[in-house]
Amino acid sequence: MLRIVLGMGILRIISGLIELSAAFLMLYFNKVETAFKINACLAVIGPIIMISVTSLGLVGLAGKIGIKQLVFIFSGVSLIFIGLNKI
Repeated sequence: MLRIVLGMGILRIISGLIELSAAFLMLYFNKVETAFKINACLAVIGPIIMISVTSLGLVGLAGKIGIKQLVFIFSGVSLIFIGLNKI
């Protein structure tokens, strides 16, 4: 269990470092076009991190929750992505 939580935490730390690096790059280049491109890259990385962390969490909970709760979790994650695509 500790390995899963550690993995989730490390992925979030990596995500935060990527976000901070992107912010510094935006400030360094000081151009709207470049900042927009960097932001677009973050839009791809964010969902990948979210799916990875959620997957690790589900692996850790696999023996502890029932099929009904798994369906609700997958439905919630699916609704997040459907909502993001409607913007």
